[in-house]
Amino acid sequence: MQFVRYTTGGAPEWGVRRDDEIVSLAGLREDVTYQQLTDPGFLRVVEDAVDAAADSAVPAEEARVLAPVPRPGKIVCVGMNYHDHAEEQDEEVPDQPLLFGKSPSAVTNPGDPIVHPAELEEVDYEVELGVVIGRTAKDVDASEARDYVAGYTAVNDVSGRDAQFDDGQWFRGKSFDTFAPMGPTLVPDEYVDPHSLDVACRVNGETKQDSNTEEFIFDVDDLVEYISGFTTLRPGDVISTGTPGGVGVFRDPPELLEPGDEVDVEIEGIGTLTNAVVAEE
Repeated sequence: MQFVRYTTGGAPEWGVRRDDEIVSLAGLREDVTYQQLTDPGFLRVVEDAVDAAADSAVPAEEARVLAPVPRPGKIVCVGMNYHDHAEEQDEEVPDQPLLFGKSPSAVTNPGDPIVHPAELEEVDYEVELGVVIGRTAKDVDASEARDYVAGYTAVNDVSGRDAQFDDGQWFRGKSFDTFAPMGPTLVPDEYVDPHSLDVACRVNGETKQDSNTEEFIFDVDDLVEYISGFTTLRPGDVISTGTPGGVGVFRDPPELLEPGDEVDVEIEGIGTLTNAVVAEE
């Protein structure tokens, strides 16, 4: 079951995408929250509501799909979390997760542009599985971690490599406005196995990254345990779980994004997140 935040011209609302249609959840007696997406009982209610309202579905092409988490409290990103990504850099597999932050204001919607800052020359793509937290998590054991997950979405961890490498730390290079496209759907944990998903990134239709989350070094359970051990995770926080091999900066020669490019980030069961690259005005 794929949840979507969308608008047809009015206020944003939640719906469920079915094939090429979106069924509105506006008629539910309760508002959709990230915490409710961790509740199997609530999900059963949604399933029944979608069946009952199927005749009133709107064509997906008539809706503007929005980022499922427009204002995350924090975005915690994981560096070098795929075995194939470590191999392309000729790096040792880390003993513990390598973490960095990305500004929540970098989030942008499916279909909205990625703005290529004039001050940067090396803007890169990174397909990543995003984990959306649904319940307040502190000192969570890995065996219980999935109970705290609202669901999964796709994130394009756009990266300004020259800023990232010049600074010696990654926050600025990762946090320019529009550098966190997110969506197009949010799939609750109950409906997807996050550890066996095909992930891919295409630039102008050409595949640049093609892997599977089976390549994770630290899986979702490990990450929730590790991160919640030192900082409280709250509903709407996002963990971006790292990218596989094939990023532009490590290609020979490097293949970075330019204005006019179109980037597709696709994750099995979640859908394709598409954004065009435009020059900063």
